[in-house]
Amino acid sequence: MAKTRRSTSTPAARSVTANRAGRLYRLLTLLAKGPQTRSALTRRLKLGVRDFYRDLVVLQKAGISVGLVDGRYALGEPAAGAIERLPFPDPGLTLGEARLLAKGRSQAHRRLKSQIDQIVK
Repeated sequence: MAKTRRSTSTPAARSVTANRAGRLYRLLTLLAKGPQTRSALTRRLKLGVRDFYRDLVVLQKAGISVGLVDGRYALGEPAAGAIERLPFPDPGLTLGEARLLAKGRSQAHRRLKSQIDQIVK
């Protein structure tokens, strides 16, 4: 009997710590200035190589394109669009607060309402 392979994708791109969210924002703002080497980025962000690559994975899961060209990392899209897709840390809302924020007509409102509906089923 063959083992069923489970998806290892996690909602890491959706849920990050406040520190990581800030670091991802700083990483994108640095890349928005132009292509940069890994050593320059890790030095400016004060992080190790492993954390740098972990952050790149989070950006990739969020649909943000960062490529390596001639030994330098560069954004594959305008920074404004990439920043809009950055994951945001859990705000720690109560159900009542989330319901209040879900009232509205935008896509973000509908998404939040859908998440609430999944919880209260």
